[in-house]
Amino acid sequence: MHITKKSLQLGLFSCMVLTAAFPAQASAPKTAEPKNLTVYMEQVMGSGYYRNFKNVRELNRVSAWIREQMRLFGIPCQYQSYKVNDEAYRNVVCSLKTAHAEKVIVGAHYDVFEQSPGADDNASGVAGVIETARILAEEKARLKKSVDFIFYTLEEPPFSRTEDMGSYVHAKSIEKQRGNIQGIYILEMIGYFDPNLVQQYPAGLKWIYPSHGNFIAAVGNLQSRELTADYCSAMKNLNQLQCERLISPAFAQNMDFSDHFNYWEFGLPAIMITDTGSYRNKNYHSDQDALAELDAGKMAQVVNGLVHAVLKE
Repeated sequence: MHITKKSLQLGLFSCMVLTAAFPAQASAPKTAEPKNLTVYMEQVMGSGYYRNFKNVRELNRVSAWIREQMRLFGIPCQYQSYKVNDEAYRNVVCSLKTAHAEKVIVGAHYDVFEQSPGADDNASGVAGVIETARILAEEKARLKKSVDFIFYTLEEPPFSRTEDMGSYVHAKSIEKQRGNIQGIYILEMIGYFDPNLVQQYPAGLKWIYPSHGNFIAAVGNLQSRELTADYCSAMKNLNQLQCERLISPAFAQNMDFSDHFNYWEFGLPAIMITDTGSYRNKNYHSDQDALAELDAGKMAQVVNGLVHAVLKE
């Protein structure tokens, strides 16, 4: 994940309270398991090899493990391969198909910055997508859309903000499907929470928004503002983590700090769900970004909100 200090200046909006996603008489969907999230993160992080762009072998290990884990849920995957500087890299594209032509996309990048272990950035996001897939596969009969789960390569520098990003490659590949894509949810750093921490913001925002570091943020543009509202509403209805919204005009600069922006470039409705990254996590892009620093219980709440938002689609 790459965040600039200007990137949040357009404002966070508190989530709106909407009607419950499911009638009282309907049984509630299954919920996320913190222990599952921990196991997924351990598998993604491996035994200490850095999954950066220089270590293609490790990237391939992670992508192969993801594909196999998704297969165990009954969700088939394929690699979306492409070359950068004569080296082959690959996204993992997994499809939970229903009878509906319309689809929702849930994604996260699996590479890391330089020699960071990348627990929060972004093993947490990958684990969140996998656990979301597990639950939705079991709740398939409730789905009103098909769901694609995408795991991206090359999100981090030196490829961030370039057409070599895995998410750019994927966004371009689905441009002609725009009419069928109802929403895209990108999970980017969802594991770091500290109610005693003083949350950081760009100048001027700290007087308006939470002073603590114990909320999840939904980042969208004007086209995707309803997705941010639906997600924060699901969190509110489930009595999960506090949820805050950031809404940016589609033409705004300095909002290209993760994979969601590449979908905006192709006119697709996408949001990022995040713990705010470097504005909160002091271990961002460092060798201290470790599993022990994360809260799997709160990550599970983030996933529960996403499951409800997708099922409501």
